[in-house]
Amino acid sequence: MNNFTMLSVVVSDMEKAKEFYAEQLGLEVVSDYRQDDDNWWVTLSLPDGEQSLTLARHREHMEPPGPGTMTFYFSTPDIEAAHEALSEKGVKIDEIMDNLYGPGSGVKFFNLEDPDGNGVIIAEG
Repeated sequence: MNNFTMLSVVVSDMEKAKEFYAEQLGLEVVSDYRQDDDNWWVTLSLPDGEQSLTLARHREHMEPPGPGTMTFYFSTPDIEAAHEALSEKGVKIDEIMDNLYGPGSGVKFFNLEDPDGNGVIIAEG
């Protein structure tokens, strides 16, 4: 193996999840394949297009993981600008903190949750 390409996560409400990741976090919708409300897949990517996140609703796997069982990490070159932009979009976020990787790391970050209660960490880097 030499590259991570995609993460798939089951969501409880596709419309809310798609809006959160596309409109609030700014990921690009690459594909939106919908058979019906219970069989629906939306793939989103970051600007480089190398990695993607697929939101899934599938009859065989309808129950999403419980809140807090997954955490997504994204990076940004300007943590203050990202914090301000998400705040302006109405995203409920924590204050910017230091030392994401422990005392002395100096990595600034803030936390938020997606519509299913999964953690999202935005870190400067």
